[in-house]
Order: sequence, then structure tokens, then C-alpha cells
Amino acid sequence: MNSPIQLAIHGASGRNGKRLIALSSIDPAVMITAAIVRSSSKHIGEDAGSLAGIPANGVPVSSSWPESIDVAIDFSSADGCMSALEHCVAKRIPIVIASTGLTLKQIDAIEVASKLIPVCYAPNMSLAVNLTMKLVEKAARALKNVPGGADVEIIERHHRFKEDSPSGTALKFGQIVANEMEIGQHVHGRVGQVGQRPHGEIGYHAVRVGDDAGQHTIIFGMMGETIELRVAASNRDCYASGAIAAAKFLVNKSPKQYSMFDVLGL
Repeated sequence: MNSPIQLAIHGASGRNGKRLIALSSIDPAVMITAAIVRSSSKHIGEDAGSLAGIPANGVPVSSSWPESIDVAIDFSSADGCMSALEHCVAKRIPIVIASTGLTLKQIDAIEVASKLIPVCYAPNMSLAVNLTMKLVEKAARALKNVPGGADVEIIERHHRFKEDSPSGTALKFGQIVANEMEIGQHVHGRVGQVGQRPHGEIGYHAVRVGDDAGQHTIIFGMMGETIELRVAASNRDCYASGAIAAAKFLVNKSPKQYSMFDVLGL
């Protein structure tokens, strides 16, 4: 029997970080070696299991990285992600990047890092979301030359605490559509007398309410008929489970930037 993968969770005190701790604790293929938070965190010194609402696991929450791990998952913030990436590059540790709201410069930094270490970066770790992305890709390709054209709108809904808008997942859906349908105009919301909707644009609309774990609806509107592809999360476990699957996938892989499509064999 193979030894469990030694896993470090960066961003352990966040909502997703806690679910990573909880789900990793019941996965025999994974062993949490480190639960890492920022140096100013009030949770430093706490037991990671207790922090996540499960029985104590003997792993103290810390701002320091351990000497030896097999793979890391970053589920922190845009700036925190860059700190984790820098450490993993220095120590040649594979890393799963699940943080959102990254700038183009930060995404470029991930690409550079992937020349030295295996990196799995995706705006969304959910199995269902990534399968829906494939469906959207196929729909956009099929509708590219539909008579009268297809209008594309993307509506996303998240909890009130989400700081980036529109979501990275919505932007990824838009990128997929734009690539397939050769659309270059992206519009974020509409207000006032904007005139008739031009065909060559993708519209984005962000809703922030309560504790919504995340919903995305991609609308293809034609004359006389409409296609809607919708994917929704009922809780955060889908994101944590996907990140753990990606971490398992990365171990012993060659340096490269991988996606959830690679993890899922899509």
C-alpha cells in the first residue's frame, strides 16, 4: 500500500480551507502535514481539526511551511497565492492554485512557475463546473454561425463575502465562448439608454446574496429559441474535493501548467 500524500493547505482558516481540512481527514490517500495561514492570523497555534469543526488531528495551524511535503493546495487570496507559489518554486513543490481574483500579472507568474514545478491552476475546482465548461465550448462552436446569430449572456451568483466580480469562473466561461465564437467585446452589466444589444458581445452580470456557494448560467439566445446551461453548488465541498483530486494528480508529474481538464481526463 502506498504511503499517504503529504499535503500542505495554504489558506487553512478560510471557508474553503476548513473544508479542505475536513475532507482530507477522511481521505486515506492524503495526510495533512501543514495548515498554513498568514502571520497575523488569530488562529496560529490552534489545532487544524478543531478549527475545521472536526476532531483534533494534531496538526497546529502555523504561518511556517514544513520542511518536507509532497504537494500544496493554495486556497487563500491573490496576494497569498503569490507567496505560496514563491515558496513552492524555491522548494520544487507541486502546487494546486484554487485562489480566485488573480490579476493578469499574477496569472503570468503562474505560467512562469510552471516551467519549474507542476502547477494546476483553474478558476474553479468543481467537477460539475468543468464538465459544464466543455458543454459550453461545444455549444458555442455549434452556434457560431447560426442564422441570425446567438447572443451570449453570463449570469453568476455568489455569497456576499466574495470580493472579485465577475467571478473568475464567469470570466473563464466567457473566454471559452469568445474563443469559439470569435467575440471580442465583453460588457459588465448595463445601465441607462445603451441602445440595442449588438451581436458581437458577451454580457456579464454578477449577483451577491447571502451565503450562496456559487451558480453560473450561460445563456445562448437566438431568434425563437434559447439554450441555458446552468451549474450550481449547494456547498463548498465540490471545490475542496476537486482541489484534493488535483493535488493527487500533480504528485510525480513533470513541470507544466495543468488544468482541471487534465485532472478529469477531459
